[in-house]
Amino acid sequence: MTNELKILPKNIADMIAAGEVVQRPASVVKELMENAVDAGATDIKVIVTDAGRTLIQVIDNGCGMSPDDAVLCFERHATSKLSSAEDLHHILTFGFRGEALASIAAVSEMTLRTRTEGQELGVEVTMAGAEHTGTREVSCPTGCNFAVRNLFYNIPARRKFLKSDNVELRHIVEEFQRVALTRPDLAFSLSHNGKDIHVVKPSKSLKFRIQDLLGPTITGDMVDISAETTLVSVRGYVGRPESARKVLGNQFFFVNGRYFRSPYLHKAVMKAYENLIPDGVTPSYFIFLEMDPSSMDVNIHPTKTEIKFEEDQMLFQTLLAAVKEAMGRSSVAGSIEFDNPEAREIPVMGPRFDEYRPSSIPSVGLDPGYDPFLEMPAPDSGRSSDGDYSYSSHIDKSQNYGALFEDRTLPTAQVLVVQGKYILTQSASGLMIVHVRRARERVLYDRFLQALDTGEHLSQQTLFPVQVNVGVEACLLFREHAEMLGQLGFDIAPFGQDTVVVNGVPEGFDAAPGKVETLVGDLLLILRDDHNSLPGVMAQASAQKFALLGASGNGKLLSPTEAQHLVDTLLQRPNPEFTATGRRIIAIVPADELEKQF
Repeated sequence: MTNELKILPKNIADMIAAGEVVQRPASVVKELMENAVDAGATDIKVIVTDAGRTLIQVIDNGCGMSPDDAVLCFERHATSKLSSAEDLHHILTFGFRGEALASIAAVSEMTLRTRTEGQELGVEVTMAGAEHTGTREVSCPTGCNFAVRNLFYNIPARRKFLKSDNVELRHIVEEFQRVALTRPDLAFSLSHNGKDIHVVKPSKSLKFRIQDLLGPTITGDMVDISAETTLVSVRGYVGRPESARKVLGNQFFFVNGRYFRSPYLHKAVMKAYENLIPDGVTPSYFIFLEMDPSSMDVNIHPTKTEIKFEEDQMLFQTLLAAVKEAMGRSSVAGSIEFDNPEAREIPVMGPRFDEYRPSSIPSVGLDPGYDPFLEMPAPDSGRSSDGDYSYSSHIDKSQNYGALFEDRTLPTAQVLVVQGKYILTQSASGLMIVHVRRARERVLYDRFLQALDTGEHLSQQTLFPVQVNVGVEACLLFREHAEMLGQLGFDIAPFGQDTVVVNGVPEGFDAAPGKVETLVGDLLLILRDDHNSLPGVMAQASAQKFALLGASGNGKLLSPTEAQHLVDTLLQRPNPEFTATGRRIIAIVPADELEKQF
């Protein structure tokens, strides 16, 4: 092995650099949409085929490019936005056009059609693997039309490791929504394989844009936040505490119109909800920050989704105060609205009200010796001459009612249920105690593993089909895992672009009205996990999580018959003493230990 240093060929260097920017089809969508926004477009169309593998096309009506710029834009570091090092600290646009285009062109076959307002004809530039393959004049509208075909065609390993179409499409939808949220005043559309996913017109406000993208249920549960300091301007919306969900989603931070992630600022939001929401749930929020670009660094990550702030502690406190103030306002939403003209008025008592007030409270008579059974009429007698019954004198006292219940004593119970949480029953060596929830978990786990292996499942139908609005991205998630959910007994079908219909759930799950919506949220929490393991390991992990969900969702055990059935089913399992995660299910208290208690 030689230690001699070499300068990589340009095409290999371009591919390496492209890997930092173009990680998957969604990366291309993000870069091209942001460039379209920077170009002054008012209408941006995204067309995707095969989740971006075959085609990603972004069409805008922006300023367009001249023929010379159309060729130059594919050169690495070509930009119209920077002229000095100082400009790097004052960027207010999303990114510089040439850097993204050069990276995309290095790993695809790319075509650009563009025309500026003053030109009669436009120009078409074709690229393949960062190589310029042709330029010609064409007739086209003002703006840019980028078509990216066969992404990663020259990097088979990268293309091979792309996820399924549903997974890649979910990432595309996420990037589309993030850009569309930053500019409510622009029109956006997204279609996949010829079907529209999002078509949003210019909105009057951010709230209308959120509603168009994510549904009215989101905006109906939000309150606005606002704060102004010398460091930052904060605006946006946060969800009411009662709308917080277990599923992560609809948490957005933007700074100067750029989406970013920040676990640190997320903690500030969550701290504002302390004592308002239970553990394990997260509220929705759409928070927009405006601040001096020189007070932050957006270049610490290749995709610019992480940002370093100079005054991060002050920003934390400002955001915490803004969200707390919003929560304070939302907490009185349920009180009487005295200024609402449509609110009911509290009746005013007249001056003579006391004249009609009862002078004393009516007394209630009670006869402790009264027995209605002593006044029952005999079946075929007792009618007096005037047609009325004469009661007590006609009872057949020789009739033996107690004989009806001879030898009808109840069977001796084999199990005892304690607080709905534990089952006590006799064992060969003493007393056996069974943990109810863990027993249910183990039974469901074995049942799910068998269903995934054989395809056989037991499903119980809901009383009525239940529609749940989950959003476009979550609906795609259900489509992606439809086969596995069906094997487990979940009858959940997509209904439109953003809604699912629940027709049935596995046996053992609670299908009561009002429980199904919560179940769908819990399912999303499980399905969002990124499974990169082998298929057998992934199936085992899924069965384990769904079993825990089913066991936790059921109420307390009340019926001894149900308890006996659970014990019998559990003891048929191999190694029934432990759950799949190794937690104890059964404890035996020996008879001599019981004797010591007395």
